[in-house]
Amino acid sequence: MTLKADVYWSFRSPYSYLATRRYVELTTKYDLQINQRFVYPLAIREPDFFEKNHPNWLGYVFKDIFRVAQYMNIPLAPPNPDPIVQDIATRKIADEQPYIFELTRMGQAASRRGRGLEFANEVSQLIWGGTAGWHEGDYLERAAGRAGLDLAELKAEAVSQADDLDAEIADNQKALEAAGHWGVPTLVFDGEPFFGQDRIDLAVWRMEQKGLSRH
Repeated sequence: MTLKADVYWSFRSPYSYLATRRYVELTTKYDLQINQRFVYPLAIREPDFFEKNHPNWLGYVFKDIFRVAQYMNIPLAPPNPDPIVQDIATRKIADEQPYIFELTRMGQAASRRGRGLEFANEVSQLIWGGTAGWHEGDYLERAAGRAGLDLAELKAEAVSQADDLDAEIADNQKALEAAGHWGVPTLVFDGEPFFGQDRIDLAVWRMEQKGLSRH
């Protein structure tokens, strides 16, 4: 019996990136279907989040993500450009955001086609894996192709159905909160949330209790 889980995920979250390869691996190793549910990052949902946080928070996150990446042998570099335009010194989020809305809408369009996880996996490797100018040239087009998708089709849908896609993205956030969490990445299985890239083994343990089987 194929088990199903939802993964709540953001393009701006380095921890989402660090978890994604393992989510993909789970679907290849086990009889498991993952429904990728994209949400907008905190910078969009709560623009003053970074300014209100403890001064040590951002510095610690940077130290930790590089430590985790080194431990897991995953390439990691500061995104260039950042999917969220932000003044790191002041932590202020810019009013104009040229990347995150199209990216997230395209991700949700990919999820409509059952390829959201694959799209997230390929594109996040560009953004967080050290590809400078990931938004230029044919980087995204080739990433979408590797995910079995047509970038032009996703882009067109992100424009023509922006409101509908935003409504789906908002519903994803509501569903995440209804499951008992608010952050990403969170895997939700059988109504139980597993937040963070360091809770994947625990999620697998729970799924095995419910009959998770290998391919």
